[in-house]
Order: sequence, then structure tokens, then C-alpha cells
Amino acid sequence: MALGSLLPELQPGGSGRTPLIERIARWAVEKPDAPAFTFVDYSLDPAGVGTTLTWAETERRARATAARLRSAADPGERVALLLPQTLEYMVTMLGSMYAHLVAVPLFSPDLPGHADRLIGAYRDSEPAVIVTSRDALPHVEKFLADHDVPRPREIVFADEIDPGMAGTWRDEPIGFDELAYLQYTSGSTRRPAGVRITHGNVTANAAQLWAGWAPERPDPELVSWLPLFHDMGLIATMALPMVNGDHAIYTDPVSFIMNPMRWVELIASRPGRNVYTAGPNFAYEYVASMATPERLAGLDLGGLVTCLNGAEPIRPATLAAFAGAFAGAGLRPGAQAPGYGLAEATVFVTAAAEDTPPKVVTVDRDALTEGVLRVSEASAAERVSELVSCGRPVGQIVAIVDPETRTERPDGRVGEIWVHGPNTALGYWRNSERSQETFAGELAEPGGLPAGPWMKTGDYGVVHEGELYVTGRIKDLIIVDGRNHYPQDIELTTQEAHPAVRPDHVAAFAVPGEDTELLVVVAERNRRVPLARLDLEEVESAVRAAVAVEHEMSVHVFVMVEPGAVSRTSSGKVARAATRRNYLDGALPTSARRLAGRG
Repeated sequence: MALGSLLPELQPGGSGRTPLIERIARWAVEKPDAPAFTFVDYSLDPAGVGTTLTWAETERRARATAARLRSAADPGERVALLLPQTLEYMVTMLGSMYAHLVAVPLFSPDLPGHADRLIGAYRDSEPAVIVTSRDALPHVEKFLADHDVPRPREIVFADEIDPGMAGTWRDEPIGFDELAYLQYTSGSTRRPAGVRITHGNVTANAAQLWAGWAPERPDPELVSWLPLFHDMGLIATMALPMVNGDHAIYTDPVSFIMNPMRWVELIASRPGRNVYTAGPNFAYEYVASMATPERLAGLDLGGLVTCLNGAEPIRPATLAAFAGAFAGAGLRPGAQAPGYGLAEATVFVTAAAEDTPPKVVTVDRDALTEGVLRVSEASAAERVSELVSCGRPVGQIVAIVDPETRTERPDGRVGEIWVHGPNTALGYWRNSERSQETFAGELAEPGGLPAGPWMKTGDYGVVHEGELYVTGRIKDLIIVDGRNHYPQDIELTTQEAHPAVRPDHVAAFAVPGEDTELLVVVAERNRRVPLARLDLEEVESAVRAAVAVEHEMSVHVFVMVEPGAVSRTSSGKVARAATRRNYLDGALPTSARRLAGRG
């Protein structure tokens, strides 16, 4: 049975058919002095310095930015944001949308760890204009000089745009189907591609997310550190507050990485408010590991209504660790909300935000490999897996489909997750073949469902008791001797096999063999175990034994690599295909020799 339905207000003639960007003018009139966006800068003061734009100021600066950008580019041309995450970044996004230009939310070239993504996205989008800051200009110039990329027609400095230019901007009607921005996604199975997000997609997904978070509470605020060049960060921080004219407080990702407790400190600093936040699984695990009694002293998280956990596989152990770490600071058991989404759906698809503790089911792993969800009583003697409910969709429809027959699968049966709704994107930028493959799904027997178009997510999932459970990426599935194995299960077994394996930094994938696929496991070395004390033979034996017992399969090759060697996507997920390519190319920086061929 499919999940969800469409929101009436987003249908033709509905009250929600006004493009979201046009609501800024409304809030500038109705609540001109109310805070819209606050950026907290930790670079000058470890305690953080906040700078706030009201809705009136936001509108004025967005209009000024629109006027300046239109002096440099024509409607439909691309504007690349190569600047740090500040208020200027937010204003540039809004100004681009006002100006009928296609924003390309990227980042300053000095941001570590994303060079390949920046080069690929820049080349693919071919921007007419770069927007940066005066301080970031040397990095932009070096980027342009060092790589074979076209120079822009003009470089605009966001921090030098005269707000007085707002008076020169004249509003132009913005269509729901007009392209708003290109969301570049570095997926785990393919090279980065630009998802074409329309103004209608943004409007719909912001409304869906707001409804899915059930924010029926006064004075809601959004607190975030997520990168604005990522789909979750952009929609949560930029689009969500525009729905009802609410307040977003954000910092930059580097400030979070340097001190993750800043995240919860920002949340606790909003007494009397109802706070919403979001992050990927690793962020909750990271901040929980830093939550010492001394650092929790005086913090009150009683106002945290919902913390959405999405963008990567959600681990039950992380949910438990986060709940345990912050229960003493007033974190409500029902605040954690596992969810599911992807850039091709703008971002948000489902969430379990019902003010109840996250639902985790224990299932028979063997049955799951056969495509059946069978609830099992957990015991040491059984091979079981734990799956986290990602809740239900809001304002869109989710179906579990057999990708071969294009027929809907019944509840309890695994299939590909398909999505239909006003939030699904137009397609990929300049890639009609891949767009047709992903966004033009048609059900062979639709019954009461829309025949199409459906967006094929590339993820396996299953519906159980009216909720969605995600089981893994289709292209990551490992098939050995005719049996399906989900790589995240093998990765979890590997990291639990020996303390020398770095948690959440393991990639399991298959390589061709003579008669069947062969399992390769690449694991990063845990920095807490010095190289001088690292016994590779011991680690190998522990991993091989654990995988053999838990999954009844042999590890063909085990490789221990240096920290940072396992590739990751822009959202922090393990990029198995990229790691596989590096393995086949011999490009992995191993801690010592490769441990191979003994399974």
C-alpha cells in the first residue's frame, strides 16, 4: 500500500500556489522588525557573535542583490555562489531567485575536502557570474587559474552590494515551473549531477517539511549548522522560515566540526521558544560523544521540539546514544525524528515526527535478503538486523515498487522507493538520458495511484505498519552466491569486530569473480589505536570471523586504510562506488599491506 497524499493547497488554484520567494515581501510588511535570519560567527569570538537581519532588511538586501546580479546576467543564466557561509550567502540565494537567475549554491574554494565536487559542479553549470566575498577572492582566483574551467563574465562581491540598489528593482512575475537553482549532489554511486529545482519545488517542499514537523507551537525557531550548499541545509535554513515568516539561527559547518557542542548550546540559548533542528546521523553521534557532564551543566534542551535525523542511514545505536547523552539536559524522548529524503525530491520525503520515541524493529536478516520484512525477537543466536522507521510522507506519495515489473509491492515486501509529488524535480541539468531514467517512472498497474511520473530514488525500502523503512541503495547491493546482502550490515559487523576499526568509516562492496561476486571490505584505522600497536593480522582475523558468523560469507579482500581514505558524499554518507574505484585503481592509502585472498 502506498503512503501519503498531496496537499490540497499546492494543487492548481490552491492557496499555496504563490512562489515562496514572494512571501518575503509579505513578511516585510506584516512583521518588518521580526528577526528572519541570524548568523552566529565563531571565527572572531569562541563564544559566537550573532548578526541578525529582520524581514524588512532581508527584503531590502535581497532586492538590492537582485538588481546587482541582473546588471551582470540575463534571466536563466547561472550564478555560482563561491563564498563562505554567512548572511551574504543567504541574501545571494534570495536575490538570485528574485532576479530570475539560476543559483548554483556551492562554497568558497578553500573549504577542505570538496575540491572535486566544486570543479565538477562549476564546469557542468557554466556560470555567467561568480558571487564571492572580498576576503575569499584570492581563493576564487586560484581556483580559476589552477583548473580548466571557464572564467565568468563577472565576479560580484556580495559584501559590497549597496542596499540602496533595492529601490531600482522592479518585481517580475515568478512562475512555479521556473528554475530556481541547481542542487549539485555527489551521490554514492555516480559523479555529481545538478538537480533542477523549480520555484514550485521549493514552495512545495518547504510546506511539506513544515507540516511533517508538526510545528503547531508558538514562536518556532530553526537552529542549524548544516551547509547551505547541501539540500537539507538549504531547505531547512532558507526555505522553511519563509513559510510563516519565522526565525532561522545558523552558523557554518566548520564551527560545528571544531566544537559540536555549539549546536546544542545554540538550541539551549533560545529559552521560551520552540526549536527545530536537523542533521545527519553522524552529527548526532559526534555531538553525543562530546557531551560530558561538565559541558552539559546549565544547558536546558526542554524547548527542542524536533531534531530531524536524515541524509544518511540512521543507526539505532546513534539514536540511543543521543537520547542517553542529553536526557539529563531535558531532551524529550519524542524529540528525535528519523526521516528520509534526497535532492531529487528537493530534500524532504518522510519523517517520524509524532512526539514519540523513534520506532526500531528487529527483523530476520535472512528473510530481508530475500526481500521480506519479518519481525523477529532479538537473541544472540539469531541473525537479525535493526531497522529504523522513517515515518510517513507529507504532501506527496511514496510507493514501494518492483523495478523490473513496475508494479507496487505489498506491505512487508522490499522494493524500490518511488516518489510522486510537486516537490520532485524537473530532472538533471543537461542530462536528458539520466533524467528520463530517474524522473519518468510509470506504474504498470497504477490502480488508485497516479500512473506517473514517479521519481525513482534508487533506494530499497519497505512499508511496515504504515511507515517507511529504508533498507539500502540498489546499486550498492552485494550479491554473493545468489543471496542479497546490504553493505551497511556488513560494515556494522566490521566496525564492531575490533576496536582498531574506525566507526562509520567502513565501505563494503563487491567485485567480479569467476562464478559470483566477491566481497571487499575497506576499513579506516581508528586513530585511537597507534600504528605501533596495530596488529593487522589480529584485525583481519576478527573481521573475517565476524562476517563469516553474522552473514555466512567470506571476505575476499580486507584493506585497512588511513583515516580519511574512505570516500564520502557531500552529505557525509559512505561513497562505496568511489571507494571501490580507488580500490581497483590501487589508490587507497593503506596503513600497511593489503590483507587479501585468504577467505
